[in-house]
Amino acid sequence: MSRPPTFVPPPGARAYRLRTVRGEFAVVDAPVAVGVEPRGVALLLPGFTGSKEDFNPLHEPLAARGYRTVAVDGRGQFESAGPVDDVSAYAQEELARDVLAQAEALGTAPHLVGHSLGGQIARAAALLDPSAFRSLTLMSSGPAQISEPQQQRVKLLRDALGVLTMGEVWEAIQAMEPPEETDAGLDAGLDDRADLRRRWLAGSPAQLLATGRQLCTEPDRVAELAAIGLPCHVLSGARDDTWPVPLLDDMARRLGARRTVVEGAEHSPNCDRPLPTARALADFWDGS
Repeated sequence: MSRPPTFVPPPGARAYRLRTVRGEFAVVDAPVAVGVEPRGVALLLPGFTGSKEDFNPLHEPLAARGYRTVAVDGRGQFESAGPVDDVSAYAQEELARDVLAQAEALGTAPHLVGHSLGGQIARAAALLDPSAFRSLTLMSSGPAQISEPQQQRVKLLRDALGVLTMGEVWEAIQAMEPPEETDAGLDAGLDDRADLRRRWLAGSPAQLLATGRQLCTEPDRVAELAAIGLPCHVLSGARDDTWPVPLLDDMARRLGARRTVVEGAEHSPNCDRPLPTARALADFWDGS
């Protein structure tokens, strides 16, 4: 589970509901810094069990580089409404079409960034309409299904969601995690733990069931993505147990993509090492 250092948007950012032709989506929208020449817009998609707040550490450094950043809760994630029991509403193509609608609502083709599951959804959106985006960054998001150990964890979650409430599953997750994992990223106090619980309880179980299955069955679509000619960037931490780093290296080679490894970061470089992550993103966008 991603653990943003804070759920409070950075200074100058605005939280609101973005209206699109496919409904409204909760976003955190951070403008370009005062006095900085605008260079573009980026649309940021969170991962499995994540939310728009996972990108809070990136907004300010990217604003200073001239980029407006819009982080979004996908359908059924945190503060974006979605059916709680209709798994079909979360088919990957449906989620990808939501992303196309979000990009259209921004009024300009954005740079698209997808973290983990968000990368697979971003890839699907780019394959549907590559002209909708200026570039694609796959952040800690691999070519196909997640690793076998992570598949087992997702299966446990999906099994639990079949018999327990979201609140009961939350309590089970907290009981199962080792203390260092439970406390990671929560140094600011009990409010952070309460925010993580609030985010979990607000999510749709149907969304978790559907996207969890996607993570475990996603086919390799790297050749399709390479064929569309969209500028691509593969960014990850130096360690990743969801998609091994050598697999991400190989995906970047197959895509002819820019490759960034953020030292000292793991599966969430946006939270682990936000400044070098933001610098790598802006450097890529500057040349796209």
